Amino acid sequence: MGSAEPHRSEGSKRSEPAGGSDFLQLDREEAPPGGRTEWLTARIRAAIADGTLPVGSRLPPSRVLAAEIGVSRGLVTGAYQRLADAGQIQGRGRSGTTVVAAPVPPPARSDRNAPGSPGAPGGPVAPAGPVRCGGPVAPDGPDAPGPGGPFGVGAAGALVDALRAVPSRIDLSPGVPDLTAFPRTAWLRAERHVLGALTPADFGYGNPQGAPALRTAVTGWLARNRGIRADPDEVVIVAGVAQALALVAHVLREDGVRKVAVEDPGSLGARQQLEYGRLETVPVAVDEGGLDTAALRASGAPAVLLTPAHQFPTGVVLDGERRRELLDWAAAGGLVVEDDYDAEHRYDRAPVPALRALLPEGVCYAGSVSKLLAPALRLGWLLVPPRLREAVVAAKRYADLGNPVLAQLVLARLMDSGELERHLRFVRRRHRRRRDAMLRAIAAHVPGARVHGAAAGLHLMVTFDGAPFEDTALAAGALALGVKAHPLSWHRVRPGAPGLVLGYAAGPPGELEEGIALLGRALDRLR
Repeated sequence: MGSAEPHRSEGSKRSEPAGGSDFLQLDREEAPPGGRTEWLTARIRAAIADGTLPVGSRLPPSRVLAAEIGVSRGLVTGAYQRLADAGQIQGRGRSGTTVVAAPVPPPARSDRNAPGSPGAPGGPVAPAGPVRCGGPVAPDGPDAPGPGGPFGVGAAGALVDALRAVPSRIDLSPGVPDLTAFPRTAWLRAERHVLGALTPADFGYGNPQGAPALRTAVTGWLARNRGIRADPDEVVIVAGVAQALALVAHVLREDGVRKVAVEDPGSLGARQQLEYGRLETVPVAVDEGGLDTAALRASGAPAVLLTPAHQFPTGVVLDGERRRELLDWAAAGGLVVEDDYDAEHRYDRAPVPALRALLPEGVCYAGSVSKLLAPALRLGWLLVPPRLREAVVAAKRYADLGNPVLAQLVLARLMDSGELERHLRFVRRRHRRRRDAMLRAIAAHVPGARVHGAAAGLHLMVTFDGAPFEDTALAAGALALGVKAHPLSWHRVRPGAPGLVLGYAAGPPGELEEGIALLGRALDRLR
């Protein structure tokens, strides 16, 4: 589950750049020596030509893109100037640089190495992978917690709900973003703009599949940031990943599927969502390479839910060999439910391509803005293979007639205007500082802890190999001192090393350091 030394993790080299950009999944290592300007120009031109960057799309500021790729700002401005000279983009002052024209496509060529063709140097990346549908989800089980408080005996989902309800001074629960960073000014500005343009008819019942404006904006967001090419008709707007999983579970059940493989350890809430949909969940082990694909084949499950870009809770990335094996499994008839959990929150590694970008017909992909903006918005998206799309849209219609339209249109405006990308850059810097504060505090106050998953995400997993105590006892001891944390065992199906899952996004550095110090005190009492 990771090979970090005590007090260290893959995120320990905090001064190194991430090595790539979410924008078009750019990686400077792909550029030929001495030809980076030509490479960047060709990549953007290809994205404009194939519709990934349609007319009206905003390009990142040159300073921002240069920092993300790790090149000089002059190189980026040089590429932008070439595109501007060709009449494809235009600088518009405070509005930024925008795509204004797409090139006329050249005649089709059979040579796969032709410049700009998929697989050619500087050409667009050929589609190759699955979709997403999940992520740590707040469970909604009806069971009451058993005796012993939130760490006593009882249904795990009820215990999570009980812990959430317990007051505490410091909350290190995972899956909670920095709610103080919600962009209120930008949201209000976008809402005023949307309201000013609405007609009376727009206040009627909307399309159950989602507002066309948001579905279009989501396709642009996914193309720019996750390398996914999709048509707005492929997108279903949902009330967060929790509902995405509920819809998928319903449709799979109706299609005769009775069991789904899940990661172990993996999200308790996601697992419960599938079980509530009357699907049997089959645990498949996760190691340093991600989901064990050989064990997946042996399980006999026809579908699998996984978090390949940043596995919850271990933080590992599904490696290249496992990705190929998983895609082969899906191409042979399996269904991948891809939860792109925390993919946008990365600090010390290059972006990981979404599986959906590689095999659209074999992957169901779900995402949301719960971790980027706020879970209270209940806004997300679901992309499914064509054979399931009609059934998913029908299930959404009968579930709630569609998400509230006004919030959809405001989010679309934030995506189209570039405000959401600006917000992502802001919170990414803040989250990095908070992660670093938690890493320092763990090194100082929790000796012997092994840290996992620090290169990305909003949480850390710590384990205590060979420890003579239960992680529920450690979590209970921390709660007695005013600190909330999740025991790792809550997210396991099979036994494993005790540990904790610690969220760091929601609290300032000083609070995180105090919380970890109190956690260390609780640990000392168990030894």
